[in-house]
Amino acid sequence: MKKYPRNIAPILLAVIWIVASLFGQSGPSAPGDQPIPRPSTPPRVTSPQVNEDRRVTFRLFAPEAKAVNLMAPDIPGNERGSPLTKDDNGIWMVTLGPLEPGAYRYNFAADKTAVIDPRNPSVSESNNTVWSLIYVPGEDFMELKDVPHGGMSSVQYYSKALGKWRRMHVYTPPGYELGQGKYPVLYLIHGGDDSDDSWPTVGRAGFIMDNLVASQKAKPMIVVMPAGQTSRTGGGMAEVHDFVRDFLGDIVPYVDTHYRAYADRAHRAIAGLSLGGLQTLYIAIPQVEKFDYIGIFSSALVDLVPGRAPQGGAAPVAAWEAKHLPELDNHSAQGDLKLLWFKTGVDDHNVSISSSEATVDMLNKHGFKAVFQQSTGGHTWLNWRMYLREFAPQLFQ
Repeated sequence: MKKYPRNIAPILLAVIWIVASLFGQSGPSAPGDQPIPRPSTPPRVTSPQVNEDRRVTFRLFAPEAKAVNLMAPDIPGNERGSPLTKDDNGIWMVTLGPLEPGAYRYNFAADKTAVIDPRNPSVSESNNTVWSLIYVPGEDFMELKDVPHGGMSSVQYYSKALGKWRRMHVYTPPGYELGQGKYPVLYLIHGGDDSDDSWPTVGRAGFIMDNLVASQKAKPMIVVMPAGQTSRTGGGMAEVHDFVRDFLGDIVPYVDTHYRAYADRAHRAIAGLSLGGLQTLYIAIPQVEKFDYIGIFSSALVDLVPGRAPQGGAAPVAAWEAKHLPELDNHSAQGDLKLLWFKTGVDDHNVSISSSEATVDMLNKHGFKAVFQQSTGGHTWLNWRMYLREFAPQLFQ
């Protein structure tokens, strides 16, 4: 008979322990040990859900939250938010609409803490916030269609005027990548509290331009979308002047030297919405010899005080007029201006129709031939996307 060593028992226990470990089994449990429960799988959540009738359902899985609200200021009637209700699985839900076709930004406020939609990868940046983004189809001029598409680039540049790195987005039309020929340029500025990411995302500027060019309603052009906000906090009129310095000293020279762009007045346009429209007036009227086309969307000459609503009326217009009389009366420079186009919604509570009219009347008193139009709606991307569709075809014809 074969003899085994006397200490075989410890060896066998060690072998059993190793084998059990290899097959995922734990060793002997100490008294009182309890198995660790596996975390339960959260329920599947679809959000947002766009229905055929353009009603949109938003959902958030937050079983421990006490209250959830949908914050979506781009949606008319939802400026103060909409409460969600929770089901037995911990899913909060609300349905809004039907909504007008277009892009909308939204966030959830879960127990007063803002969170983006974790089930939605589409986002849009503003100056201080990241928003979830949804698109409701149904408006032909801004749809993603089977047409040639241009490029949209995020461009970093160093602003000597401001002493820091800055970013802008640049749209180049279909065919630009072939490396032939020069193009005119439209400088397109966003509004207050937004960023250079706003026109490409919630503004759908690239799709709008693709469709206009494909239908031969607009000339192929480069569209430069700079960051109009120069700080994270908003500095009133001081920030307007900072952006003017950055625009004239750094942005335009960068585009003229880094893109196949015509660098003359006849091939240069500028437009802006809200704060961007005010910045456009401060840039383009005193330097009218640099631009043949000027667009002012939902804006006018107003006074900006941090923490307060824009101060409109006759006083800011008169003060600006007195300060800029030499430029306003430079009739030789005005003579070649082809378009000075204003448009404002009748329900705009940020910039009133009367402020726009006062600005237009003052400019025309000095020999300009400004066109002022009114639209339905208010201070909203539903209008600004349509304004771009109407403004761009008038350029470089």
